[in-house]
Amino acid sequence: MLSDAQWGELEPLIEACRPKAKTPPKELRRTISAILWRHQNGAKWRAIPEELGPWWQAAQIFIRWARAGVWERLLDRVQERGVALGMVFLDGSNVRAHQKAAGAAKRMARPVRKWLWIRWSEQSA
Repeated sequence: MLSDAQWGELEPLIEACRPKAKTPPKELRRTISAILWRHQNGAKWRAIPEELGPWWQAAQIFIRWARAGVWERLLDRVQERGVALGMVFLDGSNVRAHQKAAGAAKRMARPVRKWLWIRWSEQSA
């Protein structure tokens, strides 16, 4: 959850950037906390703890705001205030692909006739 100090700084920026819907989302602070929790933990949307609200609501707001450009506007406003944000890099070299996706050689079964011919030729010799 966001602390009172964090929410105090973030709320006016979010209100300035978010789309003006007919009704504002209920408990916006809790929903933003759920979105931040999900991205900090690298979890799936359904893994959001219940105390942070319904997972589908956080996912829905995140996707809608991404399409509307809210996150980019929010980032610009935060940077204008001089808040230093950290960066995260993901190294894809540790991600393993399935053997069929990695171009592994295909194993082909030996034809039955060849196997029978080899067995027969060994016995006849």
